Amino acid sequence: MGTPRGTAAVERTSETCLSPLVNYGSTVRITGFETFVVGTPPPHHGGRYFLFVRIDTDAEISGYGEIYCATFDPHTVATMTGDIIERDVIGTDPRSVEKLFRTVYSRGFTQRPDVSLMSVFSGIEMACWDIAGKAADLPITEMIGGRVTDHLRTYTYLYPTDPDEDIYANRGVYVDPDMAAETAVEYLRLGHTAVKLDPMGGYYANDPRMPSLQRLDLAEAMVAAIRAAVGSDADILFGTHGQFTPAGALRLAARLEQYEPLWFEEPVPPDNVESIRQVAAGTRIPIAAGERLTTKYEFAPLLNSGAVHIAQLNTSRAGGILESRKITAIAEANHAQIAPHLYNGPIGAAANIAIAATAPNFLILEAILDFGGFYADLLTTPLQWSDGVVSVPSQPGLGVALNEDVARAHPYDGELLHLEMPFRTGADDL
Repeated sequence: MGTPRGTAAVERTSETCLSPLVNYGSTVRITGFETFVVGTPPPHHGGRYFLFVRIDTDAEISGYGEIYCATFDPHTVATMTGDIIERDVIGTDPRSVEKLFRTVYSRGFTQRPDVSLMSVFSGIEMACWDIAGKAADLPITEMIGGRVTDHLRTYTYLYPTDPDEDIYANRGVYVDPDMAAETAVEYLRLGHTAVKLDPMGGYYANDPRMPSLQRLDLAEAMVAAIRAAVGSDADILFGTHGQFTPAGALRLAARLEQYEPLWFEEPVPPDNVESIRQVAAGTRIPIAAGERLTTKYEFAPLLNSGAVHIAQLNTSRAGGILESRKITAIAEANHAQIAPHLYNGPIGAAANIAIAATAPNFLILEAILDFGGFYADLLTTPLQWSDGVVSVPSQPGLGVALNEDVARAHPYDGELLHLEMPFRTGADDL
């Protein structure tokens, strides 16, 4: 927080992000940065913490990005961010994002998808686009092909009705069909038109597994109750987290087909294209996946194989704005749609919105409820959501800015990973 490890901070004022336009032919150089590790208050919607980066330039224009990296604790990730910026980014033109991608993608003689490296790069690249848009006085959407729409349909997870209940507790709305149905009806009253749930229990380091009969019964009961409560007024999205073998996933899909879910999400782990293709071939429920993947190199085999009908890229992990645009194009060429994934903060949400708004194959966007509460507090101008859709920001760059005072007031001092995966015991799936 503030000026953390690896920071090359520069003097700046509250007007830094509102500087005059820059002639596009003129030289702009990155001069410094700051990272923000922000702890989220209970019930921790979107995760235990968010990690933001601000990049500064000699043109007195700054940009914001967000990093979604779950493989190291966030303070370590902040140090990794500093290493990349100090070695490869300081002194470069923030508008040279393709060259910057190749530089970072190749560092250390790597040149292969690395989820940690690309997650960090995603936030840096996002901030560069934010700077480029502000320099040109254009929204990012107008710099990557133009908008297809100004309003994007969203969905949200079903969350506990008690605002003080931790979302990591596997009870209440997650395992009670009646409570889940009541919550879904309440969400419809508030304007939502699609809800997601995963009643299949935890995900573990020794997955994939075969689901128990108890969990199969619960999944069917949960989805049946919600469908009976909402009728055709809302889509149901069934989100698993790669817990199952192909055979186990197909047993689950057979239970769910009659309730017409919009998708079956990540039915198997993301490391085997053939496994997910087997599931796709064995059910008529559309398959969605991609939240754990990074770069076009991981998405292309999945989409080209026909294993995935809906690509769930997360701009804060997939490689940033330009890489996400390329993934969207690969999906379009395979007649697949995109549904950007979000389990992080509002700067990443704004980047997802930019990608979705320019995609002719956009399906639906993940939201954290209505982007309100702490999510809204973290932005100087909150995202605008109403009646199941979010409006695409029209201001230059990402169209949103981090409220640094709020970010600094909520530091995350813990050491937990963004998500933890323990080992499963015999009773865990009951």
